[in-house]
Amino acid sequence: MNWTDERVELLKKLWAEGLSASQIAAELGSITRNAVIGKVHRLGLSGRAKTVSSPAPRPRKPRPVTEARPRPMVHGNTALAPVYHPVIEQEPEDLPDPVANVIPMADRCTILDLTEFTCRWPVGDPGKPDFFYCGSHTKIGLPYCAYHSRIAYQPVQDRRRTHARAARV
Repeated sequence: MNWTDERVELLKKLWAEGLSASQIAAELGSITRNAVIGKVHRLGLSGRAKTVSSPAPRPRKPRPVTEARPRPMVHGNTALAPVYHPVIEQEPEDLPDPVANVIPMADRCTILDLTEFTCRWPVGDPGKPDFFYCGSHTKIGLPYCAYHSRIAYQPVQDRRRTHARAARV
């Protein structure tokens, strides 16, 4: 397609009237929108007539009304804030037997001494030299002795009962 002088003049006139490149391409016929845009840039046509816009902004759709929920008051970073749980007193049958917790010196072991048959319950602070593992004989299939297994593995019903009491308080 060749740009004749009369087609260029028609392009300039339609461009000044504010028609879009697609509308001008349809008016000229057998030409694409991109060809019109390219010719406009090569001709240096920049001043366009402004399209008539409505003076008032378009009305917005109303937002659905939602009920405001109260949010807890939080100030600052709470990632490391202490969490306060109500103190729940345990019943006497829930307390482990303190006499059973005495670990004989012969059973105590270090991490290097642990086997699949020794209790792996840690006792003390790992950073201190007096840290050790229980070392008593384990229950079959468990990593802890009978005493420490009762502490580590609580029946599901007991845990639910404890959580229910905590929720009531």
